[in-house]
Amino acid sequence: MTVRYAAPGRINLIGEHTDYNLGWALPIALPQRTVVTFQPSDVDAITVCSDRVDGSVRIPLGTKPGEVTGWAAYVAGVVWSLHGAGYSVPGGTMSITSDVEMGSGLSSSAALECATLGAIASASGVRIDRIEQARLAQRAENDYVGAPTGLLDQLAAMFGEASTALLIDFRELTVRPVPFDPEASGVALLLIDSRARHGHVGGEYAARRASCERAAAELGASSLRDVEDLTALDAVTDPVDARRARHVLTENQRVFDFVAALGDSDYVEAGRILSASHASMRDDFEITTEHIDLIADSAVGAGAFGARMTGGGFGGCVIALVPSDRAEAAGEAVREAVRGAGYDEPTTTRTHAAEGAGPAG
Repeated sequence: MTVRYAAPGRINLIGEHTDYNLGWALPIALPQRTVVTFQPSDVDAITVCSDRVDGSVRIPLGTKPGEVTGWAAYVAGVVWSLHGAGYSVPGGTMSITSDVEMGSGLSSSAALECATLGAIASASGVRIDRIEQARLAQRAENDYVGAPTGLLDQLAAMFGEASTALLIDFRELTVRPVPFDPEASGVALLLIDSRARHGHVGGEYAARRASCERAAAELGASSLRDVEDLTALDAVTDPVDARRARHVLTENQRVFDFVAALGDSDYVEAGRILSASHASMRDDFEITTEHIDLIADSAVGAGAFGARMTGGGFGGCVIALVPSDRAEAAGEAVREAVRGAGYDEPTTTRTHAAEGAGPAG
C-alpha cells in the first residue's frame, strides 16, 4: 500500500519568537506543500530520496541522534521521535517533493516533519491527535536535528485552514481559528522572499532563546508569559536581555491587537501593527538585516499598510498588507529598491491562508 501525505509551509502573521516563551502567535498555513510518498515494506530501514538532491539516504529504524545529518535528518528525527513515543514504524521507501522554499523562513523543515509523520502514521494504521503530532515533530527538530525551535511551525502545519489564521496559546496549547480573508476587503497579502537564506541550528536563534530564559529567571518567572508589566523589566540586569524580553512582551500584545483589527476588518490598523512588530524585531530583538529592513520599508513607502519580516530572522521573507490595486506597483517598487542596493532581486507573490496537513491526492 502506497501512502501520500502532504503538509504546508507557513507564514507567521504576528507573534515572532513568542512560542518558546509560552506566549501567543497568529500563523497561517500556506498553499505551498511538501508531499511524502511512502511505500512500506518488511525491511529494517527507510530509504528516502528528495526531488531537491541527488541520491538517497538510508535511515535505520533504530536511528539515534547524530547518525543522519543534512536534509534527511528531519525524516530520521521523525522516525526516532515516533519510536521513542512507543509507535511502530515500518521500513520501506520514501520520496519527497516540495514547493516550500528551503531557508526562506516558511518552515520547510516543519512541513517535511509533519508530512513524514502523517505518512508513517497512515501506513501504520495509527491515529495520533494533531497536538501530539506537532509535539512529536517538534521533538524531532529539537532533539534529533538540534534546532531549538518552538512549536509554532508544527502547529500551523497541522491545524491550517483556508481563509483562517490560527491564534495559538503556547502555554495552554490551544489553537483558535480566526477568520482571515483580506482579499474580501480589497487587500492583498504579499509574500516577499528576500532570497537571503538563514539557518536555525545553533547560533543567533539559540542565543535569543537563552537571553529570554535568563530574563525570565532573573524576574523569578518560569517564562516571560508570566511577566505582565513592562516596568518589571527594569529589574533585568543585562540591558540586552531586557530588550529581548521587551520584544516578547510587546509582541504578545500585538498579537491580540492584530486579532482585534481583523475582527473589525481594519487592515490599516493591522498594517500599522505589522510595522510595529518589525521595528521591535529590528531594534529590541535584533534579528532583521539591512536587506530585510529595506524590503519592509520599501513596501510601506510604495503604499503597503504595513510590513514585517516573518520567521526566525536573519533573512527569509517579508509579508505586507497592501491595497489590492497597489499590490503590483508595490512589488515592483520593492524589487527596484532592492536591485538598486545591490542585493538579489526578491520574488513577490500574493498568498492566502490554506489547508493544513492531510492525505495527498
